[in-house]
Amino acid sequence: MNANKFKKWNKIIAAFTFFVALTTYSLTVEPTASYWDSAEYISTSAKLQIGHPPGAPLFQMLGAFFSSFSSDLDKTALMVNMMSVFASAFTILFLFLTITIIGKKILIKDDNFTNSNIALTLGSSLIGALCFTFSDSFWFNAVEAEVYAMATMIMALLFWLGFKWEENMDNVGGDKWLILISFVVGLSFGVHFMGLLAIPAIGMIYFFKKNPSPTIQSFIAANVISIAILLFIFKLLLPSTLGLFGNLEVFFVNTLGLPFNSGTIFSGLLIITLFYLGIKTTREKNWVKANTFLLCIMFVFIGFSSWLMIPIRSNANTVINENAPSDARALLAYYNLEQYPDTHIFYGPMYSDAYAGQDAQTPYKDDKPKYEKDLKSKKYIIVNDWEDGKINSNSKHVGLLPRMWSSDHASNYMKFFGYLPFEIKNEYKSEESLIQLVNQFQSSFNKGDIDSDGYHEFLSQYGGYLNIAKPTLLSNIKYLFQYQMGSMYWRYFMWNFSGKQNDNQWKYDLLNGNWISGINFLDELRLGPQENLSEDVLNNKGRNKYYFLPLILGVIGLLFLFNKNKSLFWIVTVLFLFTGLALKVYVNERIFEPRERDYALVGSFYVFCIFIGLSLMSIQHKLKSLIKNKISIPLTTILLIFVPFLMAFENWDDHDRSNRYTAQSLAKAYLDSIDEGVDSMIFTIGDNDTFALWYAQEIESYRTDVRTINTSLIATDWYIDQMKKRTYNSSPIPSQLIHKQYAYGIRDYVKHESIIDSVRWDIKDFMNWIGSDHPRTRYSNLLKQYGADLDNVPKFTQNMIFYPTNKIRVPVNKKNVISSGLVNEKDSELIVDYIDIDLPTSGLYKNQLLMLDILANNDWERPIYFTGGSYNDSEYLWMKDYLQLDGLVYKLVPIKTPINKKNPYELGRIDSDLMYKIVKGWEWGNSNSEKIYHDPETRKNSISFRGNLHRLALQLINDDEQEKAEEILDLSLEKMPIKYFGFYSLLEPYISTYYKLNKYTKGDKLYKNLSNKYQQNLNYYSKLSKSKNSNFSVYSYAENIITDTERYRSLLESALNSNDIKFIGEAIKNFVKSTDFVKEIYGDYEYFTLLTPFIEDLYKSGNSNLSKNLYLNISNQLKDRLQLFIEMPQENKSEYIENIANNLFEYSKILNVLKDYEADKSLIKSEIESFMIIKEKLTN
Repeated sequence: MNANKFKKWNKIIAAFTFFVALTTYSLTVEPTASYWDSAEYISTSAKLQIGHPPGAPLFQMLGAFFSSFSSDLDKTALMVNMMSVFASAFTILFLFLTITIIGKKILIKDDNFTNSNIALTLGSSLIGALCFTFSDSFWFNAVEAEVYAMATMIMALLFWLGFKWEENMDNVGGDKWLILISFVVGLSFGVHFMGLLAIPAIGMIYFFKKNPSPTIQSFIAANVISIAILLFIFKLLLPSTLGLFGNLEVFFVNTLGLPFNSGTIFSGLLIITLFYLGIKTTREKNWVKANTFLLCIMFVFIGFSSWLMIPIRSNANTVINENAPSDARALLAYYNLEQYPDTHIFYGPMYSDAYAGQDAQTPYKDDKPKYEKDLKSKKYIIVNDWEDGKINSNSKHVGLLPRMWSSDHASNYMKFFGYLPFEIKNEYKSEESLIQLVNQFQSSFNKGDIDSDGYHEFLSQYGGYLNIAKPTLLSNIKYLFQYQMGSMYWRYFMWNFSGKQNDNQWKYDLLNGNWISGINFLDELRLGPQENLSEDVLNNKGRNKYYFLPLILGVIGLLFLFNKNKSLFWIVTVLFLFTGLALKVYVNERIFEPRERDYALVGSFYVFCIFIGLSLMSIQHKLKSLIKNKISIPLTTILLIFVPFLMAFENWDDHDRSNRYTAQSLAKAYLDSIDEGVDSMIFTIGDNDTFALWYAQEIESYRTDVRTINTSLIATDWYIDQMKKRTYNSSPIPSQLIHKQYAYGIRDYVKHESIIDSVRWDIKDFMNWIGSDHPRTRYSNLLKQYGADLDNVPKFTQNMIFYPTNKIRVPVNKKNVISSGLVNEKDSELIVDYIDIDLPTSGLYKNQLLMLDILANNDWERPIYFTGGSYNDSEYLWMKDYLQLDGLVYKLVPIKTPINKKNPYELGRIDSDLMYKIVKGWEWGNSNSEKIYHDPETRKNSISFRGNLHRLALQLINDDEQEKAEEILDLSLEKMPIKYFGFYSLLEPYISTYYKLNKYTKGDKLYKNLSNKYQQNLNYYSKLSKSKNSNFSVYSYAENIITDTERYRSLLESALNSNDIKFIGEAIKNFVKSTDFVKEIYGDYEYFTLLTPFIEDLYKSGNSNLSKNLYLNISNQLKDRLQLFIEMPQENKSEYIENIANNLFEYSKILNVLKDYEADKSLIKSEIESFMIIKEKLTN
């Protein structure tokens, strides 16, 4: 009877946890697209398009199903997000049921279903499931359309199915559970490979079922075999099958002369036939295990069949069709992530390879042949020079465990894990100039004058003359344990089970992204004082404190399981390791990814919540000798249930995305900044601008007249092909290059050779040269002239195109400029006749060629825009002087606006009438609401908004539109409130602009708000130790202190323009008070002389005592410095003439202030005498 009671309550409480999770996530789900990949997944799911490799076809098909319930276009994203909500709720359900099974194995043996055992088991499951429900990383995944929520569900389902198989393993038909597991394994390929990580744990479930008392040898063998099964399925079975399809397709078409797709059809029929014959034979011969094995493989394939969606939809030429995996070979490349850089787990090149040059013995290696259909010959042809088609890694920079491998991150590798030693190569040791250069560099480096960026630049520039050591094995191991496992796993683990400092990204600093406990004296041991923290720190919604409670419970449960059942302990631990630390080894993360990566590790956090749940059994086991079960079990359960409730309370505010539309409004703001109805084109750079625009256009059908062009993707042939097709209301890109001229491996890079650099080519002539296949345009032609032996030069180098001049002229078709509305007719006289640009003297990559191709063939008929976000010249076609800021985007215009050298980041002119109209039309997405969570990406995007709106206000002032200028400033502060968006330095210019508008009250108020932020930060730092030996002294935070001080000082300089002299005096007084401790870092001379501009206003404010003291401090520092110059030998003074003159000038300046305002005449007289004496000594 109790068994039935257990089943009943198990179902009831499991359903309860499911609905708690479902309700929680439904209440906090993002109502529209969010940042990063979510917008792309929504776009590709709702319309069954092809997203980025390695693909998620099952996720997308289910997303299409959920999107069908949308009542309107702007509700589509919500419906796809709800798929993650349901997947996450089911994850909680499976977690509950899994803990129940584990609990039964520990407590309920021989069907001993006592009330106390039932209560303990179900209570443990409830606590563990609710802790995971409200955990930081899993909740983050649960409320947006990302693959990780569904991948976690599949992993949880597989683990639960593993235990169900074990329960029924010896029963008739028990292997049906194994076949179901195989099917789900196949399905996991259609979402994310995370689910596969449950395979080793399932293997151990089988092992311990068949071997209750294993030997060490059998235990090790079982672990190896379990891992081998994972690798067989992940790395061999399916890739080999895709390879079979691809190879037979080429064989049937090229060798047998059969039509396209005949090999693919044959491969499919062959596999079906083999399965049919195999299953039929094994059944007839009663080979049960062989039959089961074949059925398992077959059901993996059936699950994997969701991947058929990818080539089917790719052949439909969907708008988003990343990598165009339309055939078996392309599908295999898509599966293998061939578009991404190679990562080597155990042996490969280090980042130092970038400095080393080509390998002396084997400078080149084979690329992969790229097959394409040739409709004329009806065969597959190889389009790239694949033999010796890639530059090989230098063998001297290849080694074991290449953890530090990314050359793009070389500077940070060296900064945090040691600089690479080097010496001059033997053949250059007689070069005196080189020896002097190296000695000078090493001397400057030893003095601390050169940082990691400078070190990297030096090695990059002079690497050819140096023998540079590669990172040692020891440094790679240190990086693995300290960074990859420590910072990028343990830190995330503690976020979830101890607490989180804030939501800012961690970059080896003490103030952001660390884990905390909430217990101050413990946190102080790692992070320094926790008193006097600023409001920004304390009010950050990402600051969550669990006081170690989940961690302690998890450790108690872990030890309990280890003591009670070591087999179960190892099964659970294997899953924990593979979804955590093993994943870190496999992924091989670079230092400082674009964002935090905790969301990929939720599998191991899932497992730890099993341990948390089991802690109830352990605690109850200790209490049962003291308190009766009837009292202790419900009491303990109620006490422990407090832990998930604490997690829910702490995490709710920074996981509640309801009513937040900031990502959607950003996408529309970009598009609303673009002229409508003129077939505009916009170049985007990163994920957050590209995916946001994809979402708005694909899902909400918003501004489909704009052609979105990603500058990274346009380096690929498949993306260029797509850009050459009409999409919705936007025309194909104007381009003269045809497919064979930009196919894979063709014109990936064109080199500059300075042959006729005195000649400036018309851009059309340049593109005609680039697009020509005439032998004279190829590098082989130059090599022949230089007498090179072409037999030693790989084909891809010989066939490389070069350009003989980097000087290009872009003619301006003024008629098209005016007719397209590119320039307002009132500015027509400003239009130039042509634009001269200088291309790189190194070479051009394919994406840059295509951008120039578009420019050359557009002839100013269609407006060209840039989203910005990068300041590289190439991102703006080397025409930064010819931009116009329209809202959030830059428009290419033939009007020269030289870059302001004082502020090189402010690009382009502004048409104030046009931009005002654009800005007033923005929706903003309730960005000013106190009820939404302003996540880091939302806050970060304020940088562009604030900067651009302030520039508009200044232009409106110049155009005598003061009221509109004030309106724009007010709008910025209204829609992006200070307390939610941060980035205070961007608001400093607003103060001066309010003063220009005579809006002194608003300027003063803004100053007070901003200065208060800096005061709070500096107040925290001022309480730190002044000892250099302390781990948490002012020197530990020197960079932050200097940054805040300088920004505060710049802010104060803006306040000097206020019309309230008492306000100015109080502002100076507060600054001096807040920064007095900074002398410890700056030194007295540097600190006090920086205060020189404030003396006069301080005197004017009537604060005579502070003014006098400040004067004396500054003058004493200047006297001491000038005295040093006086005592300096005469022959050395010539080197310091400028310094001496500057100090004398500063002294005379403050002396004049003293004469004008100081009441103490004796002090004035004394100071004048001192000045004259010093001046006389220095001038004689």
